[in-house]
Amino acid sequence: MAAASPTPQDLQRKLYFLVEQLQQMASELPSKYQMRLPYELLSGLANSLLNDTIFEIVKGLMEIQHVTEKHLFQQRLQLLNQQKIEIQEGLSSLALDEEKRIATKLALQKRHKDELRQTDMKLVLQLDQKVSDQQGILEKAGVPGFYVTNNPTEIQVQMRLCDFIIRLSKMKIPC
Repeated sequence: MAAASPTPQDLQRKLYFLVEQLQQMASELPSKYQMRLPYELLSGLANSLLNDTIFEIVKGLMEIQHVTEKHLFQQRLQLLNQQKIEIQEGLSSLALDEEKRIATKLALQKRHKDELRQTDMKLVLQLDQKVSDQQGILEKAGVPGFYVTNNPTEIQVQMRLCDFIIRLSKMKIPC
């Protein structure tokens, strides 16, 4: 037997609950973020959350983000490990005097530092792209407050909105 559709009163009660919770969460933020979360935005967000689809989208995006971060971190660790091995092999295979060993080690360390910096820049670009992808998905899903931007403050506001959604998804919301 299918569950009964929520009545307009049920939806109204749920909307009020969501708005109240969002206002409470927003009030706990530093004022520079509170200013960017007017009642209209919070009310629109609550309205979009009446359908559980947004909760599922945000949870899915969060899971993808964690997998991506883990994968990128593993790539970085792999490079560091390769560099460590290269130094050990490079120094042990050379029958050099101490001065040449030090010079070789310093040259390898400099190259490794540059390689690591380039790798870190690539990883950051990949994370930035992931953020843009997530913003685009949430914007297309019609979630208020989400649009593609690289403005750090706006990204922080969006991160807090995602946090609100995740926190609400864990609450018992009245129907």
